[in-house]
Amino acid sequence: MADARILVVDDERSMRELLSIMLKQSGYHVVAADGGEEAIAALGREPFDLVITDLRMRNLDGIAVLRAAKEHWPHTVVLVVTAFASTETAVEAMKLGAYDYITKPFKLDEIRLIIANAIERKRLQDENVALKRQLRKERGFEQFIGKSRSMLEIFETIRKTADSGSTVVVTGESGTGKELVAQAIHSESARRQGPFVSVNCGAVPENLMESELFGHMKGAFTGAIATTEGLFAAAHGGTLFLDEITEIPQSVQVKLLRAIQEREIRRVGDVKDVKIDVRLVAASNRNLAKAMAEGTLREDLFYRLNVIPIHLPPLRDRRDDIPHLVAHFIQKICRETGKDVRGVTPEALAILESYAWPGNIRELENVIERAIVLGGGPMLRPEALPPTLRSPSSVHDVPVEIPEGGLDLEATIDRIEQRYIELALARAGGVQTRAAELLGVSFRQFRYKLHKHTARAHRPT
Repeated sequence: MADARILVVDDERSMRELLSIMLKQSGYHVVAADGGEEAIAALGREPFDLVITDLRMRNLDGIAVLRAAKEHWPHTVVLVVTAFASTETAVEAMKLGAYDYITKPFKLDEIRLIIANAIERKRLQDENVALKRQLRKERGFEQFIGKSRSMLEIFETIRKTADSGSTVVVTGESGTGKELVAQAIHSESARRQGPFVSVNCGAVPENLMESELFGHMKGAFTGAIATTEGLFAAAHGGTLFLDEITEIPQSVQVKLLRAIQEREIRRVGDVKDVKIDVRLVAASNRNLAKAMAEGTLREDLFYRLNVIPIHLPPLRDRRDDIPHLVAHFIQKICRETGKDVRGVTPEALAILESYAWPGNIRELENVIERAIVLGGGPMLRPEALPPTLRSPSSVHDVPVEIPEGGLDLEATIDRIEQRYIELALARAGGVQTRAAELLGVSFRQFRYKLHKHTARAHRPT
Protein backbone atom coordinates (compact mmCIF):
# COMPACT_ATOMS: atom_id res chain seq x y z
CA MET A 1 0.00 0.00 0.00
CA ALA A 2 2.54 2.56 -1.17
CA ASP A 3 -0.37 4.94 -1.78
CA ALA A 4 -1.59 4.65 1.81
CA ARG A 5 -2.97 7.77 3.47
CA ILE A 6 -1.27 8.63 6.78
CA LEU A 7 -2.23 11.27 9.36
CA VAL A 8 0.71 12.52 11.44
CA VAL A 9 -0.32 14.22 14.70
CA ASP A 10 2.16 16.11 16.91
CA ASP A 11 2.19 19.58 18.46
CA GLU A 12 5.97 19.75 18.03
CA ARG A 13 6.68 21.12 14.58
CA SER A 14 10.12 19.50 14.23
CA MET A 15 8.79 15.99 14.96
CA ARG A 16 5.79 16.53 12.69
CA GLU A 17 8.01 17.64 9.80
CA LEU A 18 10.54 14.85 10.36
CA LEU A 19 7.89 12.15 10.14
CA SER A 20 6.13 13.83 7.20
CA ILE A 21 9.33 14.09 5.11
CA MET A 22 10.32 10.49 5.86
CA LEU A 23 6.85 9.15 4.94
CA LYS A 24 6.58 11.18 1.73
CA GLN A 25 9.99 9.87 0.64
CA SER A 26 8.57 6.36 1.07
CA GLY A 27 5.72 7.21 -1.30
CA TYR A 28 2.91 7.67 1.23
CA HIS A 29 0.29 10.43 1.07
CA VAL A 30 0.70 12.43 4.28
CA VAL A 31 -1.52 14.90 6.13
CA ALA A 32 -0.01 16.64 9.17
CA ALA A 33 -2.04 17.94 12.12
CA ASP A 34 -0.79 20.39 14.76
CA GLY A 35 -2.32 18.77 17.84
CA GLY A 36 -5.40 16.77 18.74
CA GLU A 37 -8.04 19.30 17.66
CA GLU A 38 -6.72 19.51 14.09
CA ALA A 39 -6.39 15.73 13.95
CA ILE A 40 -9.97 15.10 15.05
CA ALA A 41 -11.21 17.63 12.50
CA ALA A 42 -9.23 15.85 9.77
CA LEU A 43 -10.64 12.46 10.83
CA GLY A 44 -14.12 13.90 10.54
CA ARG A 45 -13.48 14.87 6.92
CA GLU A 46 -11.77 11.83 5.41
CA PRO A 47 -10.50 8.30 6.15
CA PHE A 48 -6.87 7.38 6.78
CA ASP A 49 -5.12 4.03 6.59
CA LEU A 50 -2.77 4.92 9.43
CA VAL A 51 -2.67 7.52 12.20
CA ILE A 52 0.62 8.27 13.98
CA THR A 53 -0.05 10.39 17.04
CA ASP A 54 1.98 11.69 19.95
CA LEU A 55 0.42 10.81 23.31
CA ARG A 56 1.27 13.98 25.24
CA MET A 57 -0.05 17.12 23.52
CA ARG A 58 -1.65 20.35 24.65
CA ASN A 59 -5.46 20.49 24.96
CA LEU A 60 -6.43 17.14 23.39
CA ASP A 61 -3.98 14.26 23.85
CA GLY A 62 -3.26 11.19 21.74
CA ILE A 63 -5.86 9.10 23.57
CA ALA A 64 -8.57 11.49 22.34
CA VAL A 65 -7.19 11.17 18.79
CA LEU A 66 -7.20 7.38 19.10
CA ARG A 67 -10.82 7.36 20.29
CA ALA A 68 -11.90 9.66 17.43
CA ALA A 69 -10.08 7.53 14.84
CA LYS A 70 -11.80 4.34 16.03
CA GLU A 71 -15.17 6.09 16.19
CA HIS A 72 -14.98 7.52 12.67
CA TRP A 73 -13.01 4.76 10.93
CA PRO A 74 -12.95 1.52 12.98
CA HIS A 75 -10.46 -0.19 10.64
CA THR A 76 -7.88 2.62 10.73
CA VAL A 77 -4.57 1.49 12.26
CA VAL A 78 -3.21 3.78 15.00
CA LEU A 79 0.40 4.07 16.20
CA VAL A 80 1.09 6.11 19.36
CA VAL A 81 4.36 7.84 20.19
CA THR A 82 5.54 8.56 23.74
CA ALA A 83 8.65 10.31 24.98
CA PHE A 84 8.30 9.09 28.56
CA ALA A 85 10.05 6.19 30.23
CA SER A 86 6.74 5.12 31.77
CA THR A 87 4.61 3.16 29.33
CA GLU A 88 1.39 3.13 31.36
CA THR A 89 -0.41 5.53 29.00
CA ALA A 90 0.86 3.63 25.97
CA VAL A 91 -0.48 0.37 27.42
CA GLU A 92 -3.83 2.09 27.97
CA ALA A 93 -3.77 3.13 24.32
CA MET A 94 -3.13 -0.48 23.27
CA LYS A 95 -6.16 -1.58 25.30
CA LEU A 96 -8.25 1.02 23.44
CA GLY A 97 -7.22 -0.39 20.07
CA ALA A 98 -3.84 1.08 19.17
CA TYR A 99 -1.76 -1.21 16.97
CA ASP A 100 1.59 -0.46 18.65
CA TYR A 101 3.53 2.26 20.44
CA ILE A 102 6.91 3.87 19.78
CA THR A 103 9.15 5.34 22.47
CA LYS A 104 11.15 8.51 21.79
CA PRO A 105 13.92 8.83 20.83
CA PHE A 106 13.60 6.30 18.01
CA LYS A 107 15.72 5.27 15.05
CA LEU A 108 14.32 6.07 11.60
CA ASP A 109 14.97 2.53 10.32
CA GLU A 110 13.07 1.16 13.31
CA ILE A 111 10.02 3.38 12.81
CA ARG A 112 10.04 2.69 9.04
CA LEU A 113 9.72 -1.03 9.78
CA ILE A 114 6.94 -0.51 12.33
CA ILE A 115 5.04 1.73 9.89
CA ALA A 116 5.46 -0.79 7.05
CA ASN A 117 4.08 -3.54 9.31
CA ALA A 118 1.16 -1.34 10.34
CA ILE A 119 0.32 -0.56 6.71
CA GLU A 120 0.49 -4.27 5.85
CA ARG A 121 -1.88 -4.94 8.76
CA LYS A 122 -4.34 -2.43 7.28
CA ARG A 123 -4.04 -4.03 3.84
CA LEU A 124 -4.80 -7.48 5.27
CA GLN A 125 -7.75 -6.04 7.21
CA ASP A 126 -9.16 -4.48 4.04
CA GLU A 127 -8.75 -7.74 2.12
CA ASN A 128 -10.47 -9.66 4.90
CA VAL A 129 -13.40 -7.24 4.97
CA ALA A 130 -13.69 -7.39 1.17
CA LEU A 131 -13.60 -11.20 1.17
CA LYS A 132 -16.28 -11.39 3.85
CA ARG A 133 -18.40 -8.90 1.93
CA GLN A 134 -17.98 -10.92 -1.27
CA LEU A 135 -18.75 -14.16 0.53
CA ARG A 136 -21.91 -12.69 2.00
CA LYS A 137 -22.86 -11.37 -1.43
CA GLU A 138 -22.29 -14.80 -2.98
CA ARG A 139 -24.32 -16.52 -0.28
CA GLY A 140 -26.87 -13.85 0.50
CA PHE A 141 -29.84 -12.28 -1.25
CA GLU A 142 -27.73 -10.94 -4.12
CA GLN A 143 -27.74 -14.47 -5.57
CA PHE A 144 -31.53 -14.51 -5.62
CA ILE A 145 -32.78 -12.95 -8.80
CA GLY A 146 -36.50 -12.40 -9.06
CA LYS A 147 -39.32 -9.94 -8.60
CA SER A 148 -42.23 -12.35 -8.86
CA ARG A 149 -44.60 -12.41 -5.92
CA SER A 150 -43.61 -15.96 -4.96
CA MET A 151 -39.91 -15.03 -4.73
CA LEU A 152 -40.56 -11.81 -2.81
CA GLU A 153 -42.53 -13.86 -0.27
CA ILE A 154 -39.60 -16.26 0.06
CA PHE A 155 -37.17 -13.36 0.61
CA GLU A 156 -39.41 -12.06 3.39
CA THR A 157 -39.61 -15.49 5.03
CA ILE A 158 -35.81 -15.78 5.01
CA ARG A 159 -35.43 -12.35 6.61
CA LYS A 160 -37.97 -13.12 9.33
CA THR A 161 -36.58 -16.53 10.19
CA ALA A 162 -32.81 -16.08 9.75
CA ASP A 163 -32.17 -15.22 13.41
CA SER A 164 -34.82 -17.46 14.90
CA GLY A 165 -32.67 -20.57 15.10
CA SER A 166 -35.66 -22.68 14.05
CA THR A 167 -35.22 -25.67 11.76
CA VAL A 168 -36.06 -24.92 8.12
CA VAL A 169 -37.13 -27.33 5.38
CA VAL A 170 -36.68 -26.19 1.77
CA THR A 171 -38.53 -28.09 -0.93
CA GLY A 172 -38.55 -27.70 -4.69
CA GLU A 173 -37.52 -29.38 -7.90
CA SER A 174 -33.87 -29.99 -8.71
CA GLY A 175 -32.13 -26.85 -9.89
CA THR A 176 -34.43 -24.34 -8.16
CA GLY A 177 -31.74 -23.11 -5.74
CA LYS A 178 -32.42 -24.86 -2.44
CA GLU A 179 -28.82 -24.58 -1.25
CA LEU A 180 -28.86 -20.86 -2.06
CA VAL A 181 -31.77 -20.51 0.37
CA ALA A 182 -29.78 -22.31 3.07
CA GLN A 183 -26.75 -20.11 2.42
CA ALA A 184 -28.88 -16.95 2.57
CA ILE A 185 -30.43 -18.03 5.88
CA HIS A 186 -26.94 -18.57 7.28
CA SER A 187 -25.58 -15.33 5.81
CA GLU A 188 -28.44 -13.25 7.23
CA SER A 189 -28.27 -14.83 10.70
CA ALA A 190 -26.15 -14.13 13.76
CA ARG A 191 -24.29 -17.34 12.87
CA ARG A 192 -22.79 -15.81 9.74
CA GLN A 193 -19.28 -15.85 11.26
CA GLY A 194 -19.61 -19.58 11.95
CA PRO A 195 -19.18 -22.43 9.46
CA PHE A 196 -21.69 -23.32 6.76
CA VAL A 197 -21.46 -27.07 6.17
CA SER A 198 -23.33 -28.70 3.29
CA VAL A 199 -23.84 -32.39 2.51
CA ASN A 200 -25.83 -34.17 -0.18
CA CYS A 201 -27.24 -37.12 1.73
CA GLY A 202 -27.95 -38.95 -1.51
CA ALA A 203 -24.21 -39.04 -2.27
CA VAL A 204 -23.22 -40.67 1.04
CA PRO A 205 -23.22 -44.50 1.15
CA GLU A 206 -25.90 -45.79 3.51
CA ASN A 207 -23.42 -47.68 5.70
CA LEU A 208 -21.33 -44.52 6.21
CA MET A 209 -24.18 -42.07 6.86
CA GLU A 210 -24.07 -42.24 10.67
CA SER A 211 -20.30 -41.80 10.76
CA GLU A 212 -20.47 -38.95 8.25
CA LEU A 213 -23.02 -37.01 10.30
CA PHE A 214 -21.92 -37.75 13.87
CA GLY A 215 -18.30 -38.86 13.54
CA HIS A 216 -16.64 -42.01 14.88
CA MET A 217 -13.95 -43.14 17.28
CA LYS A 218 -10.75 -44.80 16.18
CA GLY A 219 -11.34 -48.55 15.85
CA ALA A 220 -15.15 -48.22 15.94
CA PHE A 221 -15.38 -50.32 12.78
CA THR A 222 -13.15 -51.82 10.11
CA GLY A 223 -11.32 -49.00 8.39
CA ALA A 224 -11.79 -46.48 11.24
CA ILE A 225 -8.08 -45.75 11.54
CA ALA A 226 -8.57 -42.36 13.22
CA THR A 227 -11.18 -40.47 15.23
CA THR A 228 -13.30 -38.09 13.12
CA GLU A 229 -15.58 -35.33 14.34
CA GLY A 230 -18.42 -35.62 11.79
CA LEU A 231 -20.45 -32.91 10.06
CA PHE A 232 -22.52 -31.87 13.09
CA ALA A 233 -19.36 -31.10 15.07
CA ALA A 234 -17.80 -29.39 12.03
CA ALA A 235 -20.85 -27.09 11.85
CA HIS A 236 -20.73 -26.19 15.58
CA GLY A 237 -21.64 -22.52 15.96
CA GLY A 238 -22.92 -22.36 12.39
CA THR A 239 -25.38 -24.00 10.00
CA LEU A 240 -25.63 -27.56 8.71
CA PHE A 241 -27.43 -28.05 5.38
CA LEU A 242 -28.74 -31.56 4.74
CA ASP A 243 -29.81 -31.87 1.11
CA GLU A 244 -31.94 -34.83 -0.02
CA ILE A 245 -32.99 -35.48 3.56
CA THR A 246 -35.21 -38.43 2.56
CA GLU A 247 -32.09 -40.39 1.53
CA ILE A 248 -31.05 -40.79 5.19
CA PRO A 249 -31.73 -44.37 6.36
CA GLN A 250 -34.44 -44.92 8.99
CA SER A 251 -31.88 -46.13 11.54
CA VAL A 252 -29.95 -42.87 11.25
CA GLN A 253 -33.14 -40.76 11.22
CA VAL A 254 -33.73 -41.80 14.84
CA LYS A 255 -30.33 -40.43 15.85
CA LEU A 256 -30.87 -37.30 13.77
CA LEU A 257 -34.13 -36.68 15.61
CA ARG A 258 -32.33 -37.02 18.95
CA ALA A 259 -29.61 -34.61 17.83
CA ILE A 260 -32.24 -32.01 16.97
CA GLN A 261 -34.22 -32.49 20.18
CA GLU A 262 -31.38 -32.85 22.69
CA ARG A 263 -28.77 -30.75 20.88
CA GLU A 264 -26.18 -33.44 21.46
CA ILE A 265 -24.63 -36.25 19.43
CA ARG A 266 -22.73 -39.45 20.08
CA ARG A 267 -19.94 -40.58 17.79
CA VAL A 268 -19.96 -44.14 16.51
CA GLY A 269 -18.06 -46.24 19.06
CA ASP A 270 -18.13 -43.54 21.76
CA VAL A 271 -19.70 -43.90 25.22
CA LYS A 272 -20.36 -40.23 25.92
CA ASP A 273 -22.47 -37.51 24.34
CA VAL A 274 -21.15 -34.26 22.88
CA LYS A 275 -23.12 -31.01 23.05
CA ILE A 276 -23.59 -29.24 19.72
CA ASP A 277 -24.84 -25.80 18.71
CA VAL A 278 -26.02 -26.14 15.12
CA ARG A 279 -28.78 -24.53 13.03
CA LEU A 280 -30.25 -27.20 10.79
CA VAL A 281 -31.61 -26.56 7.29
CA ALA A 282 -32.93 -29.60 5.40
CA ALA A 283 -34.00 -29.87 1.77
CA SER A 284 -35.63 -32.28 -0.62
CA ASN A 285 -36.91 -32.38 -4.18
CA ARG A 286 -39.57 -34.84 -3.05
CA ASN A 287 -42.98 -34.27 -1.48
CA LEU A 288 -42.14 -34.79 2.19
CA ALA A 289 -45.70 -35.54 3.24
CA LYS A 290 -45.80 -38.25 0.59
CA ALA A 291 -42.40 -39.58 1.68
CA MET A 292 -43.72 -39.76 5.23
CA ALA A 293 -46.84 -41.63 4.09
CA GLU A 294 -44.67 -44.08 2.15
CA GLY A 295 -42.48 -44.71 5.19
CA THR A 296 -39.34 -43.20 3.67
CA LEU A 297 -39.32 -40.36 6.21
CA ARG A 298 -40.18 -40.87 9.87
CA GLU A 299 -43.30 -39.01 10.95
CA ASP A 300 -41.73 -37.64 14.14
CA LEU A 301 -38.67 -36.41 12.20
CA PHE A 302 -40.91 -34.80 9.57
CA TYR A 303 -42.73 -32.73 12.18
CA ARG A 304 -39.49 -31.84 13.95
CA LEU A 305 -37.95 -30.64 10.68
CA ASN A 306 -41.02 -28.95 9.26
CA VAL A 307 -40.99 -25.94 11.63
CA ILE A 308 -40.49 -23.37 8.87
CA PRO A 309 -41.26 -24.74 5.39
CA ILE A 310 -40.05 -22.88 2.30
CA HIS A 311 -41.13 -24.08 -1.14
CA LEU A 312 -39.24 -22.90 -4.20
CA PRO A 313 -41.45 -22.74 -7.30
CA PRO A 314 -40.14 -24.18 -10.57
CA LEU A 315 -38.91 -21.70 -13.14
CA ARG A 316 -41.88 -22.40 -15.44
CA ASP A 317 -44.13 -20.94 -12.71
CA ARG A 318 -42.13 -17.71 -12.41
CA ARG A 319 -41.55 -16.77 -16.05
CA ASP A 320 -41.58 -13.06 -15.18
CA ASP A 321 -38.20 -13.62 -13.55
CA ILE A 322 -36.56 -15.11 -16.65
CA PRO A 323 -35.43 -11.75 -18.19
CA HIS A 324 -33.80 -10.77 -14.86
CA LEU A 325 -32.11 -14.17 -14.54
CA VAL A 326 -30.86 -14.03 -18.12
CA ALA A 327 -29.35 -10.56 -17.57
CA HIS A 328 -27.72 -11.74 -14.33
CA PHE A 329 -26.19 -14.85 -15.91
CA ILE A 330 -24.92 -12.92 -18.94
CA GLN A 331 -23.11 -10.49 -16.64
CA LYS A 332 -21.77 -13.26 -14.38
CA ILE A 333 -20.56 -15.54 -17.17
CA CYS A 334 -18.97 -12.70 -19.15
CA ARG A 335 -17.07 -11.71 -16.02
CA GLU A 336 -15.83 -15.29 -15.62
CA THR A 337 -15.00 -15.96 -19.28
CA GLY A 338 -13.86 -12.54 -20.46
CA LYS A 339 -16.52 -12.49 -23.20
CA ASP A 340 -18.24 -9.24 -24.19
CA VAL A 341 -21.96 -9.98 -24.49
CA ARG A 342 -24.22 -7.07 -23.59
CA GLY A 343 -27.68 -8.59 -23.79
CA VAL A 344 -30.14 -10.83 -25.57
CA THR A 345 -32.28 -10.13 -28.63
CA PRO A 346 -36.09 -10.03 -28.19
CA GLU A 347 -36.42 -13.14 -30.38
CA ALA A 348 -33.97 -15.15 -28.26
CA LEU A 349 -35.58 -13.92 -25.05
CA ALA A 350 -39.01 -14.99 -26.31
CA ILE A 351 -37.65 -18.52 -26.85
CA LEU A 352 -36.12 -18.57 -23.37
CA GLU A 353 -39.36 -17.33 -21.82
CA SER A 354 -41.48 -19.95 -23.58
CA TYR A 355 -39.37 -23.00 -22.76
CA ALA A 356 -40.58 -25.23 -19.89
CA TRP A 357 -37.15 -25.49 -18.16
CA PRO A 358 -37.38 -28.98 -16.62
CA GLY A 359 -33.88 -28.37 -15.16
CA ASN A 360 -34.98 -25.01 -13.74
CA ILE A 361 -32.46 -22.24 -12.98
CA ARG A 362 -29.46 -24.55 -13.22
CA GLU A 363 -30.47 -25.48 -16.77
CA LEU A 364 -31.02 -21.83 -17.70
CA GLU A 365 -27.55 -20.88 -16.48
CA ASN A 366 -25.99 -23.73 -18.45
CA VAL A 367 -27.85 -22.67 -21.62
CA ILE A 368 -26.68 -19.05 -21.25
CA GLU A 369 -23.09 -20.16 -20.63
CA ARG A 370 -23.15 -22.38 -23.73
CA ALA A 371 -24.63 -19.57 -25.85
CA ILE A 372 -21.99 -17.08 -24.67
CA VAL A 373 -19.05 -19.44 -25.17
CA LEU A 374 -20.14 -20.79 -28.58
CA GLY A 375 -21.98 -17.75 -29.90
CA GLY A 376 -20.60 -14.55 -31.37
CA GLY A 377 -21.44 -10.86 -31.39
CA PRO A 378 -22.52 -8.48 -28.65
CA MET A 379 -26.06 -9.92 -28.35
CA LEU A 380 -27.31 -13.46 -27.77
CA ARG A 381 -29.34 -14.46 -30.80
CA PRO A 382 -31.71 -17.43 -31.32
CA GLU A 383 -29.12 -19.36 -33.34
CA ALA A 384 -26.82 -19.40 -30.31
CA LEU A 385 -29.43 -21.33 -28.31
CA PRO A 386 -29.54 -25.16 -28.30
CA PRO A 387 -31.72 -26.74 -31.02
CA THR A 388 -33.93 -28.32 -28.33
CA LEU A 389 -35.11 -24.84 -27.37
CA ARG A 390 -35.67 -23.67 -30.94
CA SER A 391 -37.53 -26.71 -32.27
CA PRO A 392 -41.10 -27.85 -31.61
CA SER A 393 -39.69 -30.77 -29.61
CA SER A 394 -38.81 -28.28 -26.89
CA VAL A 395 -42.46 -28.29 -25.95
CA HIS A 396 -43.06 -31.38 -23.84
CA ASP A 397 -45.26 -34.06 -25.31
CA VAL A 398 -48.66 -34.51 -23.77
CA PRO A 399 -50.07 -37.97 -23.06
CA VAL A 400 -52.00 -39.54 -25.91
CA GLU A 401 -53.19 -42.48 -23.86
CA ILE A 402 -55.48 -42.59 -20.86
CA PRO A 403 -53.56 -43.67 -17.73
CA GLU A 404 -54.94 -46.48 -15.57
CA GLY A 405 -56.12 -43.99 -12.97
CA GLY A 406 -57.75 -41.80 -15.60
CA LEU A 407 -56.97 -38.14 -16.24
CA ASP A 408 -58.38 -34.66 -15.84
CA LEU A 409 -59.51 -33.90 -19.41
CA GLU A 410 -60.03 -30.18 -18.87
CA ALA A 411 -56.62 -29.75 -17.24
CA THR A 412 -54.94 -31.78 -19.99
CA ILE A 413 -56.56 -29.66 -22.71
CA ASP A 414 -55.48 -26.53 -20.83
CA ARG A 415 -51.89 -27.76 -20.79
CA ILE A 416 -51.98 -28.51 -24.51
CA GLU A 417 -53.38 -25.05 -25.23
CA GLN A 418 -50.80 -23.36 -23.01
CA ARG A 419 -47.92 -25.18 -24.69
CA TYR A 420 -49.12 -24.27 -28.17
CA ILE A 421 -49.37 -20.63 -27.09
CA GLU A 422 -45.80 -20.79 -25.76
CA LEU A 423 -44.54 -22.38 -28.99
CA ALA A 424 -46.37 -19.84 -31.16
CA LEU A 425 -44.87 -16.94 -29.20
CA ALA A 426 -41.41 -18.46 -29.58
CA ARG A 427 -41.88 -18.91 -33.34
CA ALA A 428 -43.24 -15.36 -33.65
CA GLY A 429 -40.38 -13.83 -31.69
CA GLY A 430 -42.78 -12.64 -29.04
CA VAL A 431 -45.04 -10.77 -31.48
CA GLN A 432 -48.56 -11.60 -30.30
CA THR A 433 -50.38 -10.75 -33.55
CA ARG A 434 -48.13 -13.12 -35.49
CA ALA A 435 -48.57 -15.83 -32.81
CA ALA A 436 -52.36 -15.49 -33.13
CA GLU A 437 -52.08 -15.98 -36.90
CA LEU A 438 -49.97 -19.12 -36.42
CA LEU A 439 -52.68 -20.58 -34.19
CA GLY A 440 -55.54 -19.54 -36.48
CA VAL A 441 -57.32 -17.45 -33.84
CA SER A 442 -58.14 -13.76 -33.65
CA PHE A 443 -55.85 -11.42 -31.79
CA ARG A 444 -58.64 -10.85 -29.22
CA GLN A 445 -58.98 -14.63 -28.66
CA PHE A 446 -55.21 -15.02 -28.36
CA ARG A 447 -54.92 -12.24 -25.78
CA TYR A 448 -57.75 -13.77 -23.76
CA LYS A 449 -56.14 -17.22 -23.73
CA LEU A 450 -52.71 -15.79 -22.93
CA HIS A 451 -54.12 -13.77 -20.04
CA LYS A 452 -55.99 -16.83 -18.75
CA HIS A 453 -52.88 -19.00 -18.61
CA THR A 454 -50.68 -16.23 -17.22
CA ALA A 455 -53.18 -15.52 -14.43
CA ARG A 456 -53.36 -19.24 -13.59
CA ALA A 457 -49.57 -19.49 -13.39
CA HIS A 458 -49.46 -16.62 -10.88
CA ARG A 459 -52.46 -17.70 -8.85
CA PRO A 460 -51.47 -18.26 -5.20
CA THR A 461 -51.41 -21.90 -4.14
